This record gives sequence, structure tokens and C-alpha cells, in this order.
Amino acid sequence: MSKPRVTIVGATGAVGTTMLDILTTRGMDVSDLRLMASSRSAGRVVPTKWGDVTVEDLENADPAGTDIALFSAGGARSTEHAPKFAAAGAVVIDNSSAFRMDDSVPLVVADVNNHAVANHQGIIANPNCTTMTVMMAAGPLHKAAGLERMAATSYQSVSGSGQTGMDVLAHEIDVLGKDRELLATGGWSEPGSDLYSRPIGFNVLPHAGNFTELGYTDEEWKLVNETRKILEAPEALVEPTCVRVPVMVGHGISATMHFSRPIDVDEAMAVLAAAPGAQLWDDTKVPTPLDSAGIDDVLIGRVRPTLGEPGGISLWTVGDNLRKGAALNAVQIAELVVSSREPA
Repeated sequence: MSKPRVTIVGATGAVGTTMLDILTTRGMDVSDLRLMASSRSAGRVVPTKWGDVTVEDLENADPAGTDIALFSAGGARSTEHAPKFAAAGAVVIDNSSAFRMDDSVPLVVADVNNHAVANHQGIIANPNCTTMTVMMAAGPLHKAAGLERMAATSYQSVSGSGQTGMDVLAHEIDVLGKDRELLATGGWSEPGSDLYSRPIGFNVLPHAGNFTELGYTDEEWKLVNETRKILEAPEALVEPTCVRVPVMVGHGISATMHFSRPIDVDEAMAVLAAAPGAQLWDDTKVPTPLDSAGIDDVLIGRVRPTLGEPGGISLWTVGDNLRKGAALNAVQIAELVVSSREPA
């Protein structure tokens, strides 16, 4: 598969357009490109490196002739259409949560568990963007010392809710910012948007995702279950809290980890400095979402020893959730698939 035929499904959304951008800039030798989306976007002509491509209606499209299908069309569409593409001979790389916990579907973070790609049966799952970001630090440390416990709090940008989330934040900042005195003293008015359970402009919302069992959200359960699957550590204990913050792009995660043996800061720093796909920042440079926006690497900083129970490591990771958190990782998985099928 030296020159794969690639289809992007959900091509006009925030992640889909980023997939196209990354596919273009990383130089994969694509022989044919198709773009698919909902009927609302069908018929749109998109200029690409491979010529002008007309967006096809996913509902009516024929999956035949696709080698790799990059899906970012939501769980319902993935559940319906991904098996059709796989049955037609494509390798589907799905960005939704539809297949992540399916035992027959590999859940892959490129540069962390590349070997899992070989076990696919036509579908490979992209992890949640929050899990992905913390795995770029937890994965290398787990290989070095064996992760046993992790307490993780996410600080998730509104682009995790797509373009709508970004529009809502811009609107609420505009409305609420007109009277800053009320933000300090109370008396502000609801900004008139209902995407989130509380306003996100000038605010921090300890509620990302939908509430499920035990009072945790589905975003928090993803952090638990996906960590265990990716690291092949079913007994790992994960304590999650997922928070939505008024940031356009970039998810941050504060994590405290303990391992099967004590690990000190010098060893942790050496491991993280060698980790592919990540940049280790020292204490003189504090990585933030603004720093991570638009770049491929996940940034790691604030590496320090645990205090209450010595022997562990606390750190901060932040990454562009539209790139490594979604689109970039999907394209990297596609590259792994292509290389695995190259003649020896």
C-alpha cells in the first residue's frame, strides 16, 4: 500500500479539516483522495494538494475503492458506516468513541503503543483527546517503571465540542465582557447559550461530558478505561476529574502518578526528554494551551516529586486537541498501517 487511496469522513468539521491539512503537510503519498460529510456539506468543492475534490454525501457514498478511511463524523455515523468501509476492504481509523472499548479494536496512541496496530480487523480507534495528551507522558513512564496509580484532572478547551464550542466561547466572552464589574460583584445575566450546563465565558466548568454512573462523566470514564487499554494495564487505578475551561484550543492535564517502583525526578526527566512526539519544558518555561496550539508535539512541564507519598511523579501535559488529540494521531496511525504493508 505504497500509495493508498484515502477517504476523510466528516471532512468539513473541525477535526476533518485538520486531518486534510495534516495529510497534506506530512507528505503521505496518496494516490486518490475522497472527502465525505453530511448532506449539508455535500457538493462543496474543496481545493487540495490532489486537485479540487467534491464533498460526497456519506449516506449515499460507495465505500469501495478506499484503502484508508479517516473517520471524524461522530459515534452514530461511525457505528453505521465504519463497518461498511471495513467490509469493502478499507482500514478505518475512527476518531469517535464508538469502538474504543471493543476488545477486537486496537486503541492506539502513535509513539506509545504502535504495536497494537498489527492486531486490527479493519477498524482502529483513536483515543479521546484528553487521554491522548496525558498518554504522551504516562506511556513512556509506564514502560520505564509500570504505572499503578494516576490521579488526573483535565483542563479541556471548548474546541473539544467542535466549532460550536468555539463559537459559544467567543459569544459569551463578548456578552459577559461588556460589564466587567458584574463579573466581579455578581448580577451578570445568562449569555443566552445552552451548549454547556453553565456559562463557559470567564468561567471554569467542572463538568465535561455527560454524567453517568457514580457521578462521573463519560469523559472521566474514558480517561479511566482508555488508559488501562492503551497501557495494557487493566489493574491501573485512575482517579479522574474533567474540567471545561475558557480556552479555544489545547487540552491540559495535571497528573500525579505512582509506579511499581519509586522513580525520581532525574529519571523521569530523562525518560520524558527521550519520548517521541513530546517536548519537555523545564521550570523556566511553563507550557500552556496557547503554546501548544497549532503544533504536533505534546508539551510536558512542571515535573516534580510527589510530597504526600514519596516515590511518584506529578507533572503537567498540554496538547492541541485537534491535532495530536485527534487528527494528527489518526494520520500517524494511517502511516503505521501503510508502513506495515510495505514489502520487506
